[in-house]
Amino acid sequence: MLDVKFTERLLALHYVFPVPLNRLQALLEADPDLQKLEQMPVQEIARYLNISVEKSKRLQENYANTLISPLKQAYEAHNIFPIPFHHPMYPNKLLALYDPPVVLYTKGLVDILKNWRRIAIVGSRQATSYSEKILNYVVPPLIDHDYIIVSGLAKGADRMAHESAIRYAGQTIAVLGHGLFHLYPKENRKLAEIIEQEHLLISEYPPYVRPQKWYFPMRNRIISGISEGILVTEAAEKSGTLSTIEHGLENGKHIFVVPGDITKPLSKGPHKLLLEGATPVWNGYQIIEEIEGFLLSK
Repeated sequence: MLDVKFTERLLALHYVFPVPLNRLQALLEADPDLQKLEQMPVQEIARYLNISVEKSKRLQENYANTLISPLKQAYEAHNIFPIPFHHPMYPNKLLALYDPPVVLYTKGLVDILKNWRRIAIVGSRQATSYSEKILNYVVPPLIDHDYIIVSGLAKGADRMAHESAIRYAGQTIAVLGHGLFHLYPKENRKLAEIIEQEHLLISEYPPYVRPQKWYFPMRNRIISGISEGILVTEAAEKSGTLSTIEHGLENGKHIFVVPGDITKPLSKGPHKLLLEGATPVWNGYQIIEEIEGFLLSK
């Protein structure tokens, strides 16, 4: 049974101190129910959270104010459903990360998370029409077998992945690198509106948090973490896409790539991954066989 009071305190703390779970671990060990935090000496807070005493004092004050604010009602008014790490809807695979999200702020059809069949599709923001052609071969079989397409709502390959899932009447999850009150890039606003109404938006950041450059590599671990495997379409040899792959490899995910034209710069990333042992695919059935065959053999 979910501890409602602990959830309220945790959401209030995360609202004023939005960090991953590993940053809160020492505090939660000392104060598992967060019942002491309001009266805890600021020096102790500073030690547990590895922050300055001055920052600890501000945090404690902001936390106390947030506790008495109508945070729950505000989220409900904006159709935001927060899923803290102890909630039954929280994807267990994320807890295997070094730095799991404390909360997933969601907007849309939360029940999508009950389906474990999730494939991340990622690639370059400069992805070409070749990525769109790839997806016409890869996505329909995945959708037919009840797989959800996960990506990051960025330009290029991410946008194509989400749109392909929608086009073939499947479901998609977009993981954001900012809070739900903001949107980046702006040209994907219409797509984001469709996803929040008929699919699912996810962020580890409270809604007010604006996009920052370093948040996007952080969100890649969530894209990887909630997925069974990752497919790379087009990517440069040195690409942000490869950070998603690094997270995937660290956590035992299946890595798939579609071979490309050897004369094209955006084929270098996938071909490098092939050299390193990624699985080459040219249709969605290969992905399904690899994943479900692996699960059946466990």
